[in-house]
Amino acid sequence: MDNDNASRPSRAILKRLLRSRSGRFGLFPVLVLVLLSLLAPLVVPYSPLEMNRGDEFAPPSTRYIFGTDQFGRDIFSRVLYGGRISLLAGFGSIGVAALIGVGTGLLAGYLLGMVDTAIMRLWDVLLAFPNIFLGIAVVAVLGPGPLVTALAIAVMNMPHFSRISRAAVIAEKQKEYIEAARAIGASDGWIVIKSILPNTIPPLLAQIATAIPRAILLEASLSFLGLGTQPPRPSWGNMLEDSREFLSRAPWYGLFPGLALFLLVLGLIFLADAIRDLLDPTHQNIE
Repeated sequence: MDNDNASRPSRAILKRLLRSRSGRFGLFPVLVLVLLSLLAPLVVPYSPLEMNRGDEFAPPSTRYIFGTDQFGRDIFSRVLYGGRISLLAGFGSIGVAALIGVGTGLLAGYLLGMVDTAIMRLWDVLLAFPNIFLGIAVVAVLGPGPLVTALAIAVMNMPHFSRISRAAVIAEKQKEYIEAARAIGASDGWIVIKSILPNTIPPLLAQIATAIPRAILLEASLSFLGLGTQPPRPSWGNMLEDSREFLSRAPWYGLFPGLALFLLVLGLIFLADAIRDLLDPTHQNIE
């Protein structure tokens, strides 16, 4: 019974998300691209690195759905495998950023004092740098690659999650239910994890929803500049960079990775808008 009662709000939120026009519009392309990318080994007709001599710049056809590049590699296969890099950058890096950022924000907001000052000044230093420059600096120190790119994106987003969770903790710790928990002898750890953290989730979810599409675009930008995923491994960013000099000869080369990037980011933006509406107290009516 407890599990069923606990799942009712989640089901209600999902139903409201599906009833939302922006939620439905955003969910479809995101689900399709995520599933195709995750199932790429089962879906693609060719290896993304396989060169088919004699088929260079083949136009889209029944054999090559999205055509081929200058080495005869199947663009459809490379787009799906490149989607995995975008998913790593978007969901993986933001997950790490949220975990570390929320943890430091909880500590700073609950303890205040020197701990708060030290943590916030560290994040202020990172926030002083534009995202793209900070990403370039991290990649320059650690070397290019998808994992380093994901780490750089995580580092860029940690301060935002930390600030949001800190502000939420400071607001919550002044409320009466926290004083009641202290009065019955609850430990600080129990109060933070069981009482305060659940009440900081709505603004954090809204931040996650808006941070993921930005992270995907940043990964594509770094790869486009040659600082992210390195050829011959495919990513949407380095495919777009490689296609520039061949656009007049093979327009499909840049069209399909660009379209995949556009649809994924657009879908995530619509989902973020729907999630923000769901978490807005003035719009909540969950039964």
